[in-house]
Amino acid sequence: MELLTLFLLALSLSFDSFAVSVSSGLLLPGIRFPKAVIIALSLAFFQAFMPLLGWTAGTGIRNYLADYDHWIAFGLLSLLGIKMITESLKADEERNGFNPLKPAVLLTMSLATSIDAFVVGISFALIETPDTPFWLAILIPVLMIGSVTFIMSMLGILFGKKAGSRLGKRMEMLGGLILIGIGVKILVEHLNFL
Repeated sequence: MELLTLFLLALSLSFDSFAVSVSSGLLLPGIRFPKAVIIALSLAFFQAFMPLLGWTAGTGIRNYLADYDHWIAFGLLSLLGIKMITESLKADEERNGFNPLKPAVLLTMSLATSIDAFVVGISFALIETPDTPFWLAILIPVLMIGSVTFIMSMLGILFGKKAGSRLGKRMEMLGGLILIGIGVKILVEHLNFL
């Protein structure tokens, strides 16, 4: 696969992570660089690991997962979005605070945004020729996808942080709507409504 094609693929896979990162920045306007790196690394790790996992799984699971991956992503992102919206509607003393740095929330965000990358990994296995070396078949794509996702996630957090400090507390609701919107987008694309 050509490097430009691979870069564009990595960029398109990172869009969901970017949007989730914007939501994280909106929720945590005081986030410091080390904490932003934790979020970006988690998103990048899963975005890079899932193609490797998909490539390893090969074609055996592709048909089964391809029928449901969009529903899984939609469900996870919608649940996160609904939780964020309900938290935003609570009075300050009732709020738990939807925190993207909580391990369970971070893991759910990372998994939900990387399910498509698993299927991409399976497609890497399908287009690979027998004489393709390992480093070219999957190692370079994994490194490219992870790097691009990390950069896009850091930019998303920065963007959300800057916008959040100006826009105030209601941004948690916006973040929830963004997550639900991503889930709907994934569902619509896979069901070919448009």
